[in-house]
Amino acid sequence: MRIFYSFNKRGVEAEFWSREIAAASNGRHTFVPFNHDPYIATPRYTRAQLLDNLYFRKDPGLMRLYADFEAKLAEVKPDAIIVDNQNPYHPDYLRNISIYKVLRTTDGPLSAYDRDFVYLHAFDQVLYFGPAYSSDMGMREKLAYVGATNTDFWPLGTFAANHDASRSEEEVLGHERDIDVVFIGALHLDKMPMLATVKKAFGTRLRMHGLTSLKRNLYFNAKYGFPGWVRPIPIREYVPLYQRAKIGINVHLRGDYTLGSYRLFDLPANGVMQISDGGEYLDEFFRVGEEIVRYRGADELIDKVRWYLSHDEERQTIARNGYRRAMRDYRIHDVLQRGGDLIAAGMARTGWHIRA
Repeated sequence: MRIFYSFNKRGVEAEFWSREIAAASNGRHTFVPFNHDPYIATPRYTRAQLLDNLYFRKDPGLMRLYADFEAKLAEVKPDAIIVDNQNPYHPDYLRNISIYKVLRTTDGPLSAYDRDFVYLHAFDQVLYFGPAYSSDMGMREKLAYVGATNTDFWPLGTFAANHDASRSEEEVLGHERDIDVVFIGALHLDKMPMLATVKKAFGTRLRMHGLTSLKRNLYFNAKYGFPGWVRPIPIREYVPLYQRAKIGINVHLRGDYTLGSYRLFDLPANGVMQISDGGEYLDEFFRVGEEIVRYRGADELIDKVRWYLSHDEERQTIARNGYRRAMRDYRIHDVLQRGGDLIAAGMARTGWHIRA
């Protein structure tokens, strides 16, 4: 089956997404990457109403995207298209594209009403990255409630560029690590209380980096009593930093209900023992207590970090188990192939046929 994969990334990420999506092709499924980012700035269509405004005005960038999209479809002749990251294709436009269409959600409940639910009628299948939605219901039930019935759970994974695929298990896990705790991620307002508490507990033993700004750093330190300055680092520095770290903490927006970020897979792929939120849903990804450790609340997170830092053998065992699980199930090549299988099954359920 030939799958046309539309996504929006830039810089180094755009390069390895295109390269690794294409490289995931085999005799079963062929993936053709298409980066829709260069045509129009993402903030201009982060919400469905913004995209509707652009479409109504026939925005030149959007029209160029649609023209190139159609030309590429005519060249590739795919069986299905999948739209990842953020959808730039207006439902009224997609109505005239007679190919099996798949929406891949990647931001979860926090932006579901802005970026996912409003577009469901334009897609034949939805692949959601995490099983959680809210305390009321899971994501599958929520999708059915808003009208999407052809849905499947398809977790994210780790790109080869986000771990050192050239190194053996012993090379990744067998060396000394000089950083006790690490967190790399955006300094969102909702994460600040947790990160500030943990940073104050561990001081310089916790390395925090991620997407932030001067204004956000000033707010973080003024609001939470100067826990520390968070410095962004280029993505090429993630892997060397992870491979020096003993423990990686994972903090999701809305806690248990947005579980499933790329960090969930990049940490174990780099031999880092992971302590994550996620509640009951964490078991959907890793075996809790064997491949990952779960926490609820800042105090429990701090206690568990301290315990595993003083029990090195137990930490190394969980790190090794997590690494093996990531290498077995969550490398991007394997994740994409399973995605192709899910799309083929979704097509069969709804009567679509793969081209001969």
